[in-house]
Amino acid sequence: MPADAPNRVEVAVVMRREPVSGPMSRWQSWRWLLADVLSSEALLSLDALDLPASAGPLPLEPAAGEPDPPDQASHWFYPGLALELHPDDLEGYYLNLSSPQPCCWVMWRPDEAVLPDGSPAPLPQIATLSYHDAGRWLDAQERVDQVPAPAAVVAWLAAYVESRYRPEPKRRQRPASFQPLVARFGKPVSISTGDRRGRGRGGDAA
Repeated sequence: MPADAPNRVEVAVVMRREPVSGPMSRWQSWRWLLADVLSSEALLSLDALDLPASAGPLPLEPAAGEPDPPDQASHWFYPGLALELHPDDLEGYYLNLSSPQPCCWVMWRPDEAVLPDGSPAPLPQIATLSYHDAGRWLDAQERVDQVPAPAAVVAWLAAYVESRYRPEPKRRQRPASFQPLVARFGKPVSISTGDRRGRGRGGDAA
């Protein structure tokens, strides 16, 4: 990957709103889930690459004015987010790429946006490809969900990491037989080479 290649790509987030069933429905009628992260290629096909974050949430299904689907679930489009790569977080990207399915993580907060009908909606705050970012957000008790990263995003991330990341070589552990006794047993140890025969049987032998 060339050194002057971009380290930022535009993305959008899709959130799914679905009814809650069972006992939980007594306290919560709807729940929101992260459904997808769309790459810039997908945004181009939707003619939505330059939409600002303030344009969302926009309905994806059903189309505006159409009835809800049978399960009453709907998907909402949030433009205006980006994925950024930083050279000081290469290990976090490497750990993501090393997983069976590289992911995008999105940190979002509930009830900070409003749907066209006035209902409360979540608001995605930031998206990342860093394993470390996601861990820090979770440690801070933020709401974080993940979805598989788009293929184009994975290829972009892999090229960035491959050209920059150099894992630190593992230091070979010194065998215990070559360590000082104080290191092996936790306290100083002395060895006497004197003649100890006869001790415990009435003193030294005549």
